[in-house]
Amino acid sequence: MNILVCIKRVPATGGKITLTPDDQSIDTRHLGFTISPHEECAVEEALRIVSRHSGGGTTVLTLGPAAAAEQLRDALAMGADRAILLETDGREWDPVATADAIVEAVRADGTPFDLLLFGNEAAGSGDYQVGIRVAHALDLPCVTGVKQLQIANGRAVAKREATGGWEIFELPLPAVLTVKEGINLPRYPSLPGRLKAKKKEIKTLQPAWHDHGLRMIRLHLPAEQEKTVQILGAGPDAAPKVVELLRQLGIV
Repeated sequence: MNILVCIKRVPATGGKITLTPDDQSIDTRHLGFTISPHEECAVEEALRIVSRHSGGGTTVLTLGPAAAAEQLRDALAMGADRAILLETDGREWDPVATADAIVEAVRADGTPFDLLLFGNEAAGSGDYQVGIRVAHALDLPCVTGVKQLQIANGRAVAKREATGGWEIFELPLPAVLTVKEGINLPRYPSLPGRLKAKKKEIKTLQPAWHDHGLRMIRLHLPAEQEKTVQILGAGPDAAPKVVELLRQLGIV
């Protein structure tokens, strides 16, 4: 069972996002980066599937700057076998160009992948398109939003949540699936895993920049929500004010 998992380098959850003075990119000097959470679950799911089937392995791929190799090594430390970096010059690639680059890399690699896994959407940009576009270009069946997955006898049974129940899909392999956070609990990379990951080679390709599709004009941060704090007092003297506030709120 050969599985390709496409991941993305995104700012760590909880980090404060600031922009460069020209509003063209995120100022990354004080940011940490990680694998997008949905895609981290996709890596874990691939590792579990491969462990249940003899032969094959897990390949992780990302499109991004040279620094994105760090996220590939995180996936290697989890247990992935191979890594491919589609190295860019730091510009943000839209979903069309990203999907095109992945399709070209899959065809050039030559590995007969049984399954291509994506996160349902990237935490950084919220795009839901890349997995679907790759499936369309490769003429493969595709199911999105997967929360349960079973592989047997050359077929996949994928389930996604629907109002009041589940939608269940059965499709032949090879196929493309986008998975959601919660399909599993990703493992933490072990120390031996991290040491092995440092020694593994990352295959690096430079995809051609396609000047088509969406064009970014500038980035814009949403206005921060304002919060106010009112000090009612200290000690027993604050009790009457607390009671009065609860009455105003209709709680008592």
